[in-house]
Amino acid sequence: MADFKRFSEFYPYYLSEHANTVCRRLHFVGSCIALLLLAGALALANPWLVLLAFVQGYFFAWVGHFGFEKNRPATFKHPFYSFLGDWVMFRDMLTGRIPF
Repeated sequence: MADFKRFSEFYPYYLSEHANTVCRRLHFVGSCIALLLLAGALALANPWLVLLAFVQGYFFAWVGHFGFEKNRPATFKHPFYSFLGDWVMFRDMLTGRIPF
């Protein structure tokens, strides 16, 4: 895996690791649930829901990678860029830039 100096260099690699439609959809669903849990954490002042948001978000993503994409999540080597990539891909799927 290459070393990336900027997110703009990393994102094309990130997308190549998410070529499988089911993997991308699992990421999207996990992100939606994470957003709901974060909203619940704010509304209920419950910090445990923040932890749950991260756990379930990564659970959905990792099922997509290990079960469908058949690769290792980029999180292991590039945690910050990977986290950012999740949200940029989420936005790109919402706007139709990347097929759902």
